[in-house]
Amino acid sequence: MTWRKLALILLAGMLVLTACSSPGAQSTATATAAPVVPSPTPTPEPQKVLTVCLGTEPTTLYPYGSSSRTTWSVLEAVYDGPFDASQDGINPVILEKLPSLEDGDALVEVVDVTEGMQVVDANGDVAILKKGVEVFDPACADGTGCETVWDGITPLKMLQMTVKFTLLPGLTWSDGTPLTAADSVYSFNLSNDPQTPVTRGNLLRTQSYEADDDLSVTWKGVPGFVPNRYSTFFWLPLPEHAWGGLSAAELLEADVSHRSPLGWGAYTVSEWVQGDHITLKKNPLYFRAGEGLPAFETLVFRFLGQPADNNIEALLSGECDLVDDTTLLDEQLELILELEQAGKLNAYISLGPELELLSFGIKPAAYDDGYYQMQGDRPDFFGDVRVRQAFLQCMDRQVVQEAVLFSLADVPVSYLPPGNPLLDPALQAPAFDPTAGALLLDEAGWKDLDGDPATPRTAQGITGIDDGTPLSISYATSQAPVRETMAQILVQSLNQCGIQVDVKYYQPADLYAAGPEGVGFGRNFDLLQWGYQPVCSTFASWQIPSAENNWIGMNIAGYSSEAYDWACQQAIQAGTADLATQQAASAEVQRLLLQDVPFVPLFFHPHIAVSRTDLCGFEMKSNTRSSLWGIEEYRIGAACEQ
Repeated sequence: MTWRKLALILLAGMLVLTACSSPGAQSTATATAAPVVPSPTPTPEPQKVLTVCLGTEPTTLYPYGSSSRTTWSVLEAVYDGPFDASQDGINPVILEKLPSLEDGDALVEVVDVTEGMQVVDANGDVAILKKGVEVFDPACADGTGCETVWDGITPLKMLQMTVKFTLLPGLTWSDGTPLTAADSVYSFNLSNDPQTPVTRGNLLRTQSYEADDDLSVTWKGVPGFVPNRYSTFFWLPLPEHAWGGLSAAELLEADVSHRSPLGWGAYTVSEWVQGDHITLKKNPLYFRAGEGLPAFETLVFRFLGQPADNNIEALLSGECDLVDDTTLLDEQLELILELEQAGKLNAYISLGPELELLSFGIKPAAYDDGYYQMQGDRPDFFGDVRVRQAFLQCMDRQVVQEAVLFSLADVPVSYLPPGNPLLDPALQAPAFDPTAGALLLDEAGWKDLDGDPATPRTAQGITGIDDGTPLSISYATSQAPVRETMAQILVQSLNQCGIQVDVKYYQPADLYAAGPEGVGFGRNFDLLQWGYQPVCSTFASWQIPSAENNWIGMNIAGYSSEAYDWACQQAIQAGTADLATQQAASAEVQRLLLQDVPFVPLFFHPHIAVSRTDLCGFEMKSNTRSSLWGIEEYRIGAACEQ
């Protein structure tokens, strides 16, 4: 029992004793013989204030000033949509519908391209078309497209996509000004300003973005770029009538954008007390007000810091109605599950899409010049796929699941999280089997000559590796406590196969620094444990960071496979096809990754929030910019029945 609860109980007891001993109360009971008619029980007033506790205070509320989940936890109340995620995909909020090829508001055409035009090449990169650039030519391979290196002479055609978005009629900003398609174009131009600190991948792949009328806007992509997720190419409307007089640089600091942005959502910002809370008030012009939304007059975001036990205590004491996933609740998962079992709180847990994985240093950067053996650099531990497969079977990943997620999920088999429609159900994760792993190591030439698994195996007859070289490798990861726990588990299980492992813990700045100095992106490691949200191109050869591409790329393992590159390109091309076609293409990608083992998937990162037991309307989704995406529909207690 917390001190707050104890104080309330003692106070209530004192009030009861005082009322019972009051002379006035005693005399009223004895002065008349008339029957006492009990007063009707008053209907409790609905709760007027909703308090949400965050792990950190936002640095800004300007959408282009920060993309953190904490910032968007607040902005979800200011902007409703434009899209919400659901189990079925992406749902439009302020648009009439999600565009589609079937309905004609998304269109793919074959267009002529000429030298000097901006295109997206066969690797998915933006390039200027010139002789020698490799692109997809839709005229070959039975219309499905194939790679071709342009000779600079032959007329060339490429695919180009156009998507039209239509706003709901009658939308207004919270100051009463109509919200129009021009506000979305203003937002696009603002994000495209060099002074605006945003990633520019989508901007570079956009040929034009123009308003057709007050309610519709059309996006046209660069030739060669055919995305399958159209929602990312509708720019969040911003109030040009209120912000148009300020430059992109000024908007980063101006109060109207930085501290109290104008929106169209359920709430408007009322005050921001630095270091303590942000208060928002109900927006009377909210376009869903006719549905009785939102249910609360006031919304308060409190900043209690990231220590999860503090936030759980604040929830149990009534200081918070909801604690969102910006706190470090994953470190308190066992306690949360116990409290939920005891009926003290509601827990919401979603896994992924971020994956914790262990990458093999298949091709360190030292190998790029071809003289690694002569220079005395690291032996080629992982060039033989049998060694990588052996390591996979020698890692007890089930114990990792139990230690980190308390067996909430199965051992992952793919880079796609549970529930993803493209996850191949036919694949099975290899079980922990040190005997099978030891046999694979024997086949690859790593022998246990002394019969003692406590000592490392040694090389015997392996091309390019001196006989007697010990199977002794380094294991790099960050200093996070959960990673230290996992490393200890995996090292112990690898030791059972005669693999000696030296774990090195790094500061994130060193672990993730750019190449050539960085451990990960400089490809300077044997094994590296890290977390990321992979896609198929993460493991493609064109994503290997190197001096040649200025160390830009996510394929830190140096994995290179023509078969995989082709499968990934086919999966990318299938992005606009029907679901069955996408699943078939993605299944081949997953099969090759399981066969070639460039990495070992450990677990999908949990997103955890907790609430009081009578809160309804909250639904955790890990593929959203914030877990509070549906905050306009939250209710408490009896209001849940409305």
